[in-house]
Amino acid sequence: MIAPVEHSTPHPLETLLSILYARGYQFVTVTPTTHKLVNQRPENAWANNLHDVFGWNRAFTKEIVGGEILELMQAADVLRPVDDGWQSLVRVSSVKDKLFVHSGFPTDAQDAVFFGPDTYRFINAMYSALATLPGKVQRCIDIGTGSGVGAILLAEALPYAEIWGVDINDKALAFSNTNAKASSIANVHFQYSNLLHDLQGEFDLIIANPPYLVDPSARAYRHGSGPLGAQLSLDIVEAALMRLAPGGSLMLYTGVAIVEGHDPFLEAVKEMTKTAGCTYQYTEIDPDIFSEELATEAYARADRIAAVWLMVSRPTVEADTLLQLISTVAEP
Repeated sequence: MIAPVEHSTPHPLETLLSILYARGYQFVTVTPTTHKLVNQRPENAWANNLHDVFGWNRAFTKEIVGGEILELMQAADVLRPVDDGWQSLVRVSSVKDKLFVHSGFPTDAQDAVFFGPDTYRFINAMYSALATLPGKVQRCIDIGTGSGVGAILLAEALPYAEIWGVDINDKALAFSNTNAKASSIANVHFQYSNLLHDLQGEFDLIIANPPYLVDPSARAYRHGSGPLGAQLSLDIVEAALMRLAPGGSLMLYTGVAIVEGHDPFLEAVKEMTKTAGCTYQYTEIDPDIFSEELATEAYARADRIAAVWLMVSRPTVEADTLLQLISTVAEP
């Protein structure tokens, strides 16, 4: 006799995402500054539709979402009472044809899971770069996965590959698992790891969209550590250089502070990749982001903060052997 297949009950947020998807829900998440300005308009105090509830995070009544969605939100414990209604503790954003749940606005909590314009820049750059990879990718990892968007979309693009998403934030890992299940992505796995310390082996592809600002509250999703917020990005580069398989690549989206026309992050990357025998490509995606940070003490000497895309490549075994041979022959 064949034993019946057991099906686990979906998490309420997974069911909520499925309902929103079926209803054609879409929302592009903006910067916190834009979000605040738009919501301050008098006519936007209360939600009129699902877009307002889960995108703009406005107060709502039962009539706006209906009984089924309200019950799912209660079961997921993502409701906050507001006057004569409620406010959602989570938001839902769309990327490509998928929906992702993440933290509500404002993202003040230490364990907040952020989603915004950087996410879209990161994903667009990742898709463009995938076509340039030199060989077939078998094992990949997304460091600091957050809502899981990078790992999930990478898993969809590379269905034959084993994809990992790691984070130090338990809430991020919970959201990531929910988002993957709601999108029926099976070849992605999420687990706790500080950088690559908690996983073994080499990777053909490492991707990351780390925090890169100096945050006085040291919120995990925003604080990049170091004098200009670049330390975590440099730590990721260092970790990748030690764990990339031959022919492997690192794709890193981050923000860097330009000081008196000088890019200290790029200078550090040049030295690190040279020492490791790897090559790099570096592009400014946007020359001026988060300009409001320039008014803070941490950026008192900075000209601007730029969004950049870094690709680091480790040579194949054959290429590395050839380079060593050429170097040996060139020696006097």
